[in-house]
Amino acid sequence: MRSIFAWAAVGLTGVFPSPALRADTASEEAKYYEISSLPIPEDIVLEAGAQQLMPDGRLAISTRLGKIYMVENPQSRDLSKVKFVEFASGLHEVLGLAYRDGWLYCSQRGEITRMKDLDGDGRADRFETVSDAWGINGDYHEYAFCSKFDPEGNLWLVLCLTGSFTSEDPYRGWCLRITPDGKMIPTSSGVRSPGGIGTNAVGDMFFTDNQGPWNGACALKQLKPGAFVGNPSGNKWYELTDALGPRPLDPISGSRMHIEAKKIPQLLPPAILFPYNKMGQSASGFAVDVTGGKFGPFKDQLFVGDQTHSTVMRVSLEKVNDRYQGALFPFREGFASGNLSLEMTPAGILFVGGTDRGWGARGGKPFAWQRLNWTGQVPFEILDMKARSDGFDLTFTQPVDKAAVENIASYKIETYTYIYQSSYGSPEVDRTVPIIKSVKVSSNGLSAHLVVDGLHEGHVHELHLPGVRSSQGKPLLHDAAYYTMNLIPRPDLR
Repeated sequence: MRSIFAWAAVGLTGVFPSPALRADTASEEAKYYEISSLPIPEDIVLEAGAQQLMPDGRLAISTRLGKIYMVENPQSRDLSKVKFVEFASGLHEVLGLAYRDGWLYCSQRGEITRMKDLDGDGRADRFETVSDAWGINGDYHEYAFCSKFDPEGNLWLVLCLTGSFTSEDPYRGWCLRITPDGKMIPTSSGVRSPGGIGTNAVGDMFFTDNQGPWNGACALKQLKPGAFVGNPSGNKWYELTDALGPRPLDPISGSRMHIEAKKIPQLLPPAILFPYNKMGQSASGFAVDVTGGKFGPFKDQLFVGDQTHSTVMRVSLEKVNDRYQGALFPFREGFASGNLSLEMTPAGILFVGGTDRGWGARGGKPFAWQRLNWTGQVPFEILDMKARSDGFDLTFTQPVDKAAVENIASYKIETYTYIYQSSYGSPEVDRTVPIIKSVKVSSNGLSAHLVVDGLHEGHVHELHLPGVRSSQGKPLLHDAAYYTMNLIPRPDLR
């Protein structure tokens, strides 16, 4: 049986490193962010598809097998207090949960459902269909991921293509909005095979899409009304709606995304590309840190799971000419299964649910449910990476050694992009090697400006900093950053 993440099987190059070979990195990361496994009753196959913190402190958690549990005391340090209570069953692969006005909403493959416990016995006893205004035919890959509620009370839904390659049913490969009264609004086209959906810190909607046809690598993509986000396989459903305007021109297979975006006004390139294999193979759910420092120094950044590599990555976004782009960083490895759903609580706890059914994951376990907590120690990391007209501004979590950081030999940089094509995935192509001309450290030692000759629009800029040291002589915990450069900023006015 093909997995929910079977896209990773095609074009696989190489063999997974065993967890033992990665233990040193994971143990060093654990000094700053600690993974703890939560107890799962022996009779529950969790495979957590979605999570939702409830107003009373319980955590709703859904399974790929169609159940929803309410977990009592999920944030307690005393794990004996963590209790599962079955809330609902008989559902169809729930991959989204959201709470509003006393109702728990979920996305099943064929509908948005809301449910409520009327008699207070801990089980839902009223179920209502909110919307089922899209097609489904039983294909294994016709997943439906939904967001939390936006400020207008809408749920955003991303629908996987049929078989993750074609669109045999209405709106497969689309993003839809479901209004509070159940109306369906077609919103964006071009979805291939999503792994998660949610907002950034300012409330703009994004989803992760996975490598395959028209996706050279996994990506984080913004969802905007009227946008076409890359895969034209579902664009025949423009015949059903005028909500987005005219159907976009078909992209030319074998071209490059940034070239086609100049010819197709609706085409919105990915905000972040996840270099295939280097930074995972199946991008999944994500959460944003709006805890005000309870999860560490990475305020307002996104934490994105990868199912195949059993990791959580870190993303910093910025806008250039009203278009999102930004930097991707390694963050935490060593999870027990393939990470699928992430939920950040106001207390600064990141819940991570995992599954490897149908497609293996480095973690090794068939499913897991774990917490990630900041220990209070600040790692020496690249805090952020911002594009400038002449290079990049880097900020760090700790003051740096000026001599080491201003030494050009401390860095290595290259760029590449991917073929925008109808066949599966892409190698890294159009590789260039920019030249770092100079580096200047700020007076407080927390930032540096890199003057770089050879920035390229439409390319990932892969930067390594093996020679950078903190003022205490420490190397970076992770010395790599991957910046997706959709647009080069106009010259700074500084």
